[in-house]
Amino acid sequence: MDYSDTAVGVAQKVLPSIVGINVTYSVNSIFYSGQGTATAQGSGVIISSDGYILTNNHVVNSSSNSSYYELGKASKITVTLYNDDTEYEAEIIGTDKQTDLAVIKIDKDGLTAAELGDSDSVQVGEFCMAIGNPLGLGSTVTDGIVSAVNRDVTDEDGNTYTAIQTNAAINSGNSGGALVNSQGQVIGINTLKVSGDGVEGVGFAIPINSTKDIYEQLIEYQKVKRPYLGIGGIEVDEETARVNNLTVGIYVKTLENFSAAEKAGIRVGDVIIKADGTDIETMDELNEIKNSKEIGDKMTLTIWRDGKTEDIEVTLQEQP
Repeated sequence: MDYSDTAVGVAQKVLPSIVGINVTYSVNSIFYSGQGTATAQGSGVIISSDGYILTNNHVVNSSSNSSYYELGKASKITVTLYNDDTEYEAEIIGTDKQTDLAVIKIDKDGLTAAELGDSDSVQVGEFCMAIGNPLGLGSTVTDGIVSAVNRDVTDEDGNTYTAIQTNAAINSGNSGGALVNSQGQVIGINTLKVSGDGVEGVGFAIPINSTKDIYEQLIEYQKVKRPYLGIGGIEVDEETARVNNLTVGIYVKTLENFSAAEKAGIRVGDVIIKADGTDIETMDELNEIKNSKEIGDKMTLTIWRDGKTEDIEVTLQEQP
């Protein structure tokens, strides 16, 4: 069957691979003793026939707190499948706050794994569908187009990542569900929408290509292994540099004990001005170069210290 011929065909292909997720959290009151519970809903995409499910970190690992309560870790997660009223209890395999991705698993075989597409080939204007569990309404399908690709967005936790923008309706509970193309292939994981007066049809999905290494590591290691420097830095612009007799770059404010940077000889007060020969002015620029490397790789940092520059070679460690 050519699923590109009809939206009905696309939905029929993908729906068996999309799950509804119900989460129960423990709630600690700030003012009263005792615990209560709170519930939340989301969506997920089946990535293997033996029960592994990809979703958003914020669906199963909320950090939402207020002046009145603290939300603890999820105490129970259940999953509902397409055309199946059974609630399957799920365990968290691994979560990654930085990419807002998580993997959970249910004890069931013979599931229909989603077909993953190539998000690098997605084009502005092409047809897409968002499929998930918005507002607890399982197996909901909304359609639209790809509004933009390679859109840099920042979530409520301050994490910045590159996303696919769509005008397909994405509502509370869609998080962790699928954005699919006209072939019924998953091209993204729906993660957030922009809301507010006068805002309509602006939603974002994490490109599926960028999730593959993440969920594979979460399944194998229960975490994502990343290279690590171990510095806390302040970005120094031209005005700040002039006032403080420094130079433009990243001022090293803190160093983690026994970290890669400390072992290499980086000091508090140094200003990092280059990484592997590339001028840098922001932590994002430094992290982009660092994250392109593997644990154990060498990285050359050019630092400014007491009016002089110096190259220091750092051996990247695994992020604790």
